[in-house]
Amino acid sequence: MSRLRLFPLLALITVLSAGAAMAQERDRFDHEQHRELFPECLGCHAGITESGRPRYPEPAVCANCHDGSVEQKVSWSGPPARYSNLRFSHAEHARESAERLPADSALACSECHFPTGAAWLTVRRTISAQCLSCHGIRSAHTAAPDTACGTCHQTLAEAEALPETRVARFPKPAGHDDPGFLTAAGHGRLADRGDRSCAVCHARDFCAQCHVNAPELRAIQALAPDRRSLALKAEVGAPASHREAGFESRHGATARRDPSRCAFCHTQASCVNCHRTRPAFVATLPDSGPGRAQGATTVARRPESHFADFADRHGGKAGAATSACSTCHARSECLECHRPATGGPGYHPPGFLTRHPAWAFQRQTECANCHNQSTFCVACHKQSGMTSAGSLRGGYHDANPSFFLNHGTAARQSIESCVTCHAERDCLACHSAQSGRRFNPHGPGFNAAELARRNPQTCSACHGRNIPAAPRKR
Repeated sequence: MSRLRLFPLLALITVLSAGAAMAQERDRFDHEQHRELFPECLGCHAGITESGRPRYPEPAVCANCHDGSVEQKVSWSGPPARYSNLRFSHAEHARESAERLPADSALACSECHFPTGAAWLTVRRTISAQCLSCHGIRSAHTAAPDTACGTCHQTLAEAEALPETRVARFPKPAGHDDPGFLTAAGHGRLADRGDRSCAVCHARDFCAQCHVNAPELRAIQALAPDRRSLALKAEVGAPASHREAGFESRHGATARRDPSRCAFCHTQASCVNCHRTRPAFVATLPDSGPGRAQGATTVARRPESHFADFADRHGGKAGAATSACSTCHARSECLECHRPATGGPGYHPPGFLTRHPAWAFQRQTECANCHNQSTFCVACHKQSGMTSAGSLRGGYHDANPSFFLNHGTAARQSIESCVTCHAERDCLACHSAQSGRRFNPHGPGFNAAELARRNPQTCSACHGRNIPAAPRKR
């Protein structure tokens, strides 16, 4: 582009910039230039302390001087309404100032609108340091105590006309940067106290960005909902205690002792990401939903105890404390290596075969996870000669000569073990109410009426259609 073509463009930009500057100047009245004309403030701003009257003079008042002959004509009107969240009343402050100061309205106005020691009509809209000083707060604006905000400011819900762009520019108080502010002893105690200062910037929507248990916290529910509060962004990192060495191995005890502390940041999903089997306390945590934060995202990591060759040594620890393994591992993961068909290392410890009847009966292991009881177990027992040749003979139960007389207790404790070898017809040979020996299979405290109410088909196996009626209560 040549210089000749560039010059008109620069000139145009200069003119536009000057016009914008002039327009800006016209919007703001130059008090200092008029300092010799006005001995008091209420001459132009009488409506400040009187309700129903305008705060600014009419353009005709300005035209008394700016008529084109005495002074050049100007086009000026009062500034547009500025939305604020100040809890401020000129009438109230003027009344209180009149009680403390001489009968001079200029002094009352200058206390707030003139910098200390400044010349007459050195007007500033607000001077926060002087406001704070008058209210007994000896600090900078944003360094004032968190509890002082409500002294001068409305709550966000009260400042309905305040635009979201203004909310986004709210300065953060210095106290919010304290290391302990985000803890329950910090902002939590302030909120629980019900101080209105929190509500100056925050609403229920803001708190629900972080708090999973927001619906259960009275301090949060006491705040009005307001979507404008989301203009202030919140981001919470892990507490200091979560960054301590060994926290992951210790957190279970803390969670069991007081799960409500975890509910501030964690949902049930936070635990399930790591825990394959849910600990009992997980059910007490809230789940994600409307009015709650999404919750902390957790990532499963290899425990410190699982060193490089842990896979070769884990058998001893797994056998000693299976429940500890089940926190993170499902049994199916064990079977990927230990199932006999895979040819991997054995799952059972040495000598297990001689002890497995007691383990199977007491349900210390779930045989059916690896073995088909109706084929695997029966085939092995047949090869060993431990089979029943008839319903009243020993075979499998030879180790206990009196087992037949006490088999009812075993059947009630673990009927699943019986059906591995026995069918219902074996039981009915003795326990049917219609034929055979008609032995009563019901133990002490048996509630026939309740069982018949829940599932009468169970009764018909022995009684057929002649199910006895429940005895009447006298």
